[in-house]
Formats: sequence, C-alpha cells, structure tokens
Amino acid sequence: MAIQRSFSIRNLVQSLRTASSSFKIADYRGYTSQAVSSLQVASQPSAYSDDEYADVDWDKLGFGLTPADYMYVMRCSKDQNFKRGRLSRYGNIELSPSAGVLNYGQAIYEGTKANRTEDGRILLFRPEQNAARMRHGAERMCMPSPSIEQFVDAVKETVFANKRWVPPPGKGSLYIRPLLLGSGPILGLAPAPEYTFVIYASPVGNYFKEGTAPLNLYIDEEFVRASPGGAGGVKTITNYAPVLKAIAGAKNRGFSDVLYLDAVNKKYLEEVSSCNIFIVKVLLVYNFRLTTGSLVIFCQAKLISSENSNSNHLFEPF
Repeated sequence: MAIQRSFSIRNLVQSLRTASSSFKIADYRGYTSQAVSSLQVASQPSAYSDDEYADVDWDKLGFGLTPADYMYVMRCSKDQNFKRGRLSRYGNIELSPSAGVLNYGQAIYEGTKANRTEDGRILLFRPEQNAARMRHGAERMCMPSPSIEQFVDAVKETVFANKRWVPPPGKGSLYIRPLLLGSGPILGLAPAPEYTFVIYASPVGNYFKEGTAPLNLYIDEEFVRASPGGAGGVKTITNYAPVLKAIAGAKNRGFSDVLYLDAVNKKYLEEVSSCNIFIVKVLLVYNFRLTTGSLVIFCQAKLISSENSNSNHLFEPF
C-alpha cells in the first residue's frame, strides 16, 4: 500500500493551554446543583482532606489510564428520560453480548478536563458545551441523552468524588470521559431498548510525547476521516477505530499524527485524528500592554482575497 505523497508540517500545531472560559465547580453559571451536598450524604466517597493527593508520581504522568476511585452511572429505557444517577467504585460494567453498543456501535462519548489552580480551586472548561454536543450526537444516533443540567451535575459529582486525583498545578489534568451506550440487548438493526450513561476519570499529562512542542503531521491521501452525509459530525465511537490503521502508518514513518484531506476532492485540509488544528492565514500582532494583571494583545488583521470568489474575507483578531 503506497502513499504517493507525504508532508512534514512543523511549527504548525501548538497546544492550547489557556482555558479562558473556565469556571468553578461549585459555582456553575446558569444551573442550580446539589451535587456536592448530595454526594457527601449519599455516597461519602471523598473521605480525604482537601490537600491530600493520590499516590501518583505527578512528574512522570503521561496520557494513560490510571482509574480514579469513582465513576458515575445513570440508566434509562428507550423513549424515556434519564433520572438521577449514582456514584460507585470504578469497575467493570455488565453488558449483554447482544447489546446495541457491541453489535451496532450505538454509542457516543465526550472528553473534558478538570484542572487545579495555585490557590487550590478545581476548574472545569465549559462542560455545558460537551453536554450540548452529546445531545446533538445522541439525536443523530437515535439515543436518549441526559439533559445539560444532568450532564454538568454528573461531571461535577465525579470530579468532586475524585478530587485527590486532580494533579497539582502545572502537573497535568484530571481527564473526564462521559460515555452514552446502547446497553440493552437487540438482535435486529434497531435502537437499543436501554441506555447507560457513564463517567469515569483518570489523571493525565500531555497527550503527545512531544508535550507542548510542535507536532509532525502526515497528510494521508488514501484514508479519509469523514464524508458528506456520514456521521463525522458527531462523536460516535464508530468514528475512531477506522483511523487506527492510518495513525499506525504515520507513526511508523516517524510522524506524530495524521492530517486528513476532504473525502471529495482530496486536497482540502479536513482534520487531525486526535487533536484540533487551526490555520492562521494572516494575523499580525503589532502591540501589547499589561493591564489589570492580564496580558491584553491587540491584533491587526489584513484582508485576504479568497481563491474561490471575488470577495474579501477579514480574519478577525481573537
């Protein structure tokens, strides 16, 4: 299997390290939550002091599975709504061999992180957006989904129960993985009769071995990630196993990951397997100043002529 063309893209992709929309777990905007108090009464999972950490070598933390103490589980039947879930010790879940997720891949997932600040707070990054994306994906996959409030409260409960697994500031994050599974048994091709919502967590470091250094990306002209009319716009589990072959090929060539082209023309940049990519055509930083403790950068953008039209497009500062 020959790939006719490959490119090494250096100094293109940088890790985004600033979470400007972070907020406190105990003070989520727009939602009323009893997550902390009910957690302590019902499950009492957090019997550790606020300054106690799990027994982890934080300086050697990579991106691997180190299960935290507790996971969150909530179930519902088809055509019904999710009710109150509960925390339990991290462990295996039981599934029928004929479960919809095992036979037809009816499942979606999310990924978000919790970070610890220097003053001891634990911050989440806009989990309501993850909740909205899960609801969008669930509709595409014919699945019931937790409400945004249920999703966010479940994430907060999970993080609070596992707060000793949140790495010290600057040492990593607590990765949070919400899963929505078609867990009920089904033989014919149809939506499962029961669904399970699970959240588990694991402390992690940088995803790529390069850390925050630039990545080498391999442009693959054979495999595609998504196609018009498909399910590439939702975070279904069926979108991920097919890229393993392409990633393995890229890594065997010494690259970090794969940059896919569009499925129709095979010439437009589409996406990367496991991270976001941002292309800045013209962005000139011409001045900056320090004000009220925050670095404010003023950017000047230029007009770029579109190759596909006679109009001009202004890339606004961000």
